[in-house]
Amino acid sequence: MADSWLIVGLGNPGDKYAYTWHNCGFLAIDMLAERNGIRVERTQFHALFGKGKIGDSEVFLMKPKTFMNNSGEAVGPFATYYKIDPSHIIILYDDIDINVGTIRVRAKGSAGTHNGMKSIIAHLKTQEFPRVRIGTGPVPEHMDLISFVLNDIPKEQRQTVYDSFEAAAKATEDLVNGKRS
Repeated sequence: MADSWLIVGLGNPGDKYAYTWHNCGFLAIDMLAERNGIRVERTQFHALFGKGKIGDSEVFLMKPKTFMNNSGEAVGPFATYYKIDPSHIIILYDDIDINVGTIRVRAKGSAGTHNGMKSIIAHLKTQEFPRVRIGTGPVPEHMDLISFVLNDIPKEQRQTVYDSFEAAAKATEDLVNGKRS
């Protein structure tokens, strides 16, 4: 399946975390699945996933069930088993260094301070894979980082964040289809 794509949304499993800042990757995968008629309901390699098409390309959409900091434990074995080259693995995740409502697409790069990305890089043994970073920052001065990312997205920001999931889904589709967003 060398031409297949693996598109991974990062987050934490469970209702407790469903609408937190740290689950922006999961929520963006849900948006991508809805836009492309893909059901993300199968389980394999410590992940929930679905298989379908974006344009003419076969894709797997994945939500690791390992908790954020161990995301690579799902991504690495899945990519190896299905023989998916890192250049065809797209990671969607929250980024506190980008303002809310903004996304950034990168062809490669370091993990920065994101532990989920550190885990994926360690398991893939490369940082040469594309990513779509979903802005969740800045962290309010009165909060520490962990409290912030595990807080629910406030009602007054949900529409802005929802719009960023649309933008992240479109950017991901463009990557798969070989277009620049």
